[in-house]
Amino acid sequence: MLLPLVEKDGELHVLYEIRAAMLDVQPGEAGFPGGGIENGETPAEAALRETVEELGLPRDAIEIVGELDYLVSYSCITLYCFLGIIDAAALEKAAVNTAEVEEYFLVPLAWLLENGPEVFVNRIVSEPAAGLPIEKLAPQGGYNWREGTSPVPIYTWVDSKTGKERVIWGMTGRLTEAFIDLIRE
Repeated sequence: MLLPLVEKDGELHVLYEIRAAMLDVQPGEAGFPGGGIENGETPAEAALRETVEELGLPRDAIEIVGELDYLVSYSCITLYCFLGIIDAAALEKAAVNTAEVEEYFLVPLAWLLENGPEVFVNRIVSEPAAGLPIEKLAPQGGYNWREGTSPVPIYTWVDSKTGKERVIWGMTGRLTEAFIDLIRE
């Protein structure tokens, strides 16, 4: 996954995509370029390839400048995250792959630094499978299943030029929040 920065009008922006409505997974949601790692590919190569495919950019318009923390979702999906810079002039000429991306939008980095997310915390509860032989696993009379939590940061940004409200949340919100925290450090 690539967290792309774009310099526009002398100001840094973070680029987000709106996933195509016809996709099976998270249609219409804001996200970053990224996807599965193909055989023989490193996570950084996958982030670069997916960004090229989704935004229709030439490879030389994208520079990976570093690796960010990886994120693991409560459902055990691991996201390898990289910070990148996209050339603004190339982005203006990009031919977005509409099978994957409805559109992209830019949020000023300064806005993200000034406006933290609203954070909710989901409770994650273990539910043992039907027929799981608890008596064999914990003969003392049951098992104390661990529960956990998963933060859900939500950024709500309204584009002053178009009036469109953009909601950035989930793993994209978590990566955005981690990146902003890293900048603040």
